[in-house]
Amino acid sequence: MTLVGIGVLLIGVAFIILAIFIGHALNNLAGVLSGIDKTVKQLPNQLDNVFKETGNMISESNNTLADVNDKLHQLSPLFYIVGDVGSATRKFSSSLVDVTDSMKTKTDGGKEVSDGNKLGGLYGSFALGYYWLKKRQEMKVAQGESANGNR
Repeated sequence: MTLVGIGVLLIGVAFIILAIFIGHALNNLAGVLSGIDKTVKQLPNQLDNVFKETGNMISESNNTLADVNDKLHQLSPLFYIVGDVGSATRKFSSSLVDVTDSMKTKTDGGKEVSDGNKLGGLYGSFALGYYWLKKRQEMKVAQGESANGNR
Protein backbone atom coordinates (compact mmCIF):
# COMPACT_ATOMS: atom_id res chain seq x y z
CA MET A 1 0.00 0.00 0.00
CA THR A 2 1.15 3.31 -0.84
CA LEU A 3 1.05 6.38 1.26
CA VAL A 4 -2.01 7.61 -0.56
CA GLY A 5 -3.83 4.34 0.22
CA ILE A 6 -2.88 4.54 3.89
CA GLY A 7 -4.09 8.17 4.02
CA VAL A 8 -7.40 7.24 2.39
CA LEU A 9 -7.75 4.33 4.84
CA LEU A 10 -7.11 6.64 7.82
CA ILE A 11 -9.60 9.15 6.50
CA GLY A 12 -12.18 6.35 6.13
CA VAL A 13 -11.59 5.06 9.68
CA ALA A 14 -11.85 8.62 11.05
CA PHE A 15 -15.02 9.10 9.06
CA ILE A 16 -16.52 5.88 10.50
CA ILE A 17 -15.60 6.94 14.08
CA LEU A 18 -17.11 10.35 13.44
CA ALA A 19 -20.27 8.75 12.03
CA ILE A 20 -20.60 6.47 15.11
CA PHE A 21 -20.12 9.43 17.47
CA ILE A 22 -22.68 11.56 15.58
CA GLY A 23 -25.11 8.57 15.46
CA HIS A 24 -24.82 8.12 19.25
CA ALA A 25 -25.42 11.86 19.86
CA LEU A 26 -28.40 11.84 17.51
CA ASN A 27 -29.80 8.75 19.28
CA ASN A 28 -29.60 10.58 22.65
CA LEU A 29 -31.23 13.63 21.06
CA ALA A 30 -34.01 11.38 19.73
CA GLY A 31 -34.63 10.11 23.31
CA VAL A 32 -34.88 13.68 24.63
CA LEU A 33 -37.21 14.67 21.82
CA SER A 34 -39.35 11.57 22.52
CA GLY A 35 -39.70 12.66 26.19
CA ILE A 36 -40.62 16.16 25.08
CA ASP A 37 -43.19 14.69 22.70
CA LYS A 38 -44.83 12.71 25.56
CA THR A 39 -44.89 15.84 27.74
CA VAL A 40 -46.39 17.95 24.96
CA LYS A 41 -49.04 15.27 24.31
CA GLN A 42 -50.03 15.27 28.02
CA LEU A 43 -50.05 19.06 28.23
CA PRO A 44 -53.59 19.65 26.83
CA ASN A 45 -55.13 17.25 29.38
CA GLN A 46 -53.18 18.83 32.20
CA LEU A 47 -54.13 22.32 31.04
CA ASP A 48 -57.79 21.26 30.83
CA ASN A 49 -57.62 20.07 34.45
CA VAL A 50 -55.90 23.30 35.53
CA PHE A 51 -58.49 25.42 33.75
CA LYS A 52 -61.35 23.39 35.26
CA GLU A 53 -59.89 23.81 38.76
CA THR A 54 -59.34 27.51 38.13
CA GLY A 55 -62.94 27.86 36.99
CA ASN A 56 -64.17 26.02 40.09
CA MET A 57 -62.02 28.24 42.30
CA ILE A 58 -63.37 31.40 40.67
CA SER A 59 -66.93 30.10 41.03
CA GLU A 60 -66.38 29.32 44.74
CA SER A 61 -64.81 32.75 45.21
CA ASN A 62 -67.86 34.38 43.63
CA ASN A 63 -70.19 32.34 45.88
CA THR A 64 -68.17 33.29 48.95
CA LEU A 65 -68.18 36.93 47.96
CA ALA A 66 -71.94 36.86 47.40
CA ASP A 67 -72.40 35.22 50.81
CA VAL A 68 -70.23 37.86 52.49
CA ASN A 69 -72.18 40.63 50.75
CA ASP A 70 -75.48 39.07 51.87
CA LYS A 71 -74.28 38.84 55.47
CA LEU A 72 -73.05 42.43 55.36
CA HIS A 73 -76.47 43.55 54.13
CA GLN A 74 -78.04 41.63 57.02
CA LEU A 75 -75.65 43.27 59.50
CA SER A 76 -76.08 46.78 58.11
CA PRO A 77 -79.17 47.57 60.24
CA LEU A 78 -77.21 46.51 63.31
CA PHE A 79 -74.45 48.97 62.43
CA TYR A 80 -77.05 51.70 61.90
CA ILE A 81 -78.60 50.90 65.28
CA VAL A 82 -75.20 51.02 66.96
CA GLY A 83 -74.54 54.36 65.25
CA ASP A 84 -77.92 55.68 66.41
CA VAL A 85 -77.25 54.52 69.96
CA GLY A 86 -73.85 56.18 69.84
CA SER A 87 -75.30 59.47 68.66
CA ALA A 88 -78.10 59.27 71.26
CA THR A 89 -75.61 58.63 74.06
CA ARG A 90 -73.44 61.45 72.78
CA LYS A 91 -76.46 63.81 72.84
CA PHE A 92 -77.45 62.56 76.29
CA SER A 93 -73.95 62.99 77.68
CA SER A 94 -73.65 66.46 76.18
CA SER A 95 -76.99 67.41 77.81
CA LEU A 96 -75.67 66.03 81.11
CA VAL A 97 -72.58 68.16 80.69
CA ASP A 98 -74.80 71.19 80.12
CA VAL A 99 -76.88 70.41 83.23
CA THR A 100 -73.73 69.86 85.28
CA ASP A 101 -72.28 73.14 84.11
CA SER A 102 -75.48 75.00 84.99
CA MET A 103 -75.60 73.32 88.44
CA LYS A 104 -71.98 74.22 88.99
CA THR A 105 -72.72 77.82 88.08
CA LYS A 106 -75.70 77.88 90.47
CA THR A 107 -73.76 76.28 93.34
CA ASP A 108 -70.80 78.57 92.82
CA GLY A 109 -73.05 81.45 93.88
CA GLY A 110 -74.13 79.55 97.02
CA LYS A 111 -70.54 78.68 97.81
CA GLU A 112 -69.56 82.31 97.65
CA VAL A 113 -72.39 83.17 100.09
CA SER A 114 -71.48 80.39 102.51
CA ASP A 115 -67.79 81.28 102.33
CA GLY A 116 -68.63 84.91 102.90
CA ASN A 117 -70.79 84.10 105.96
CA LYS A 118 -68.51 81.29 107.20
CA LEU A 119 -71.51 78.94 107.14
CA GLY A 120 -69.77 75.96 105.50
CA GLY A 121 -68.64 74.46 108.81
CA LEU A 122 -72.05 75.06 110.38
CA TYR A 123 -73.92 73.32 107.54
CA GLY A 124 -71.43 70.44 107.65
CA SER A 125 -71.91 70.04 111.42
CA PHE A 126 -75.70 69.96 111.08
CA ALA A 127 -75.46 67.42 108.25
CA LEU A 128 -73.11 65.18 110.28
CA GLY A 129 -75.35 65.39 113.36
CA TYR A 130 -78.44 64.53 111.31
CA TYR A 131 -76.62 61.55 109.75
CA TRP A 132 -75.57 60.21 113.18
CA LEU A 133 -79.09 60.63 114.51
CA LYS A 134 -80.60 58.66 111.60
CA LYS A 135 -77.99 55.91 111.92
CA ARG A 136 -78.63 55.60 115.65
CA GLN A 137 -82.39 55.31 115.06
CA GLU A 138 -81.82 52.63 112.40
CA MET A 139 -79.59 50.67 114.79
CA LYS A 140 -82.22 50.82 117.56
CA VAL A 141 -84.92 49.60 115.19
CA ALA A 142 -82.65 46.77 113.97
CA GLN A 143 -81.85 45.73 117.56
CA GLY A 144 -85.52 45.80 118.50
CA GLU A 145 -86.43 43.56 115.55
CA SER A 146 -83.68 41.08 116.33
CA ALA A 147 -84.76 40.99 120.01
CA ASN A 148 -88.39 40.32 118.97
CA GLY A 149 -87.27 37.63 116.56
CA ASN A 150 -85.34 35.74 119.29
CA ARG A 151 -88.35 35.42 121.68
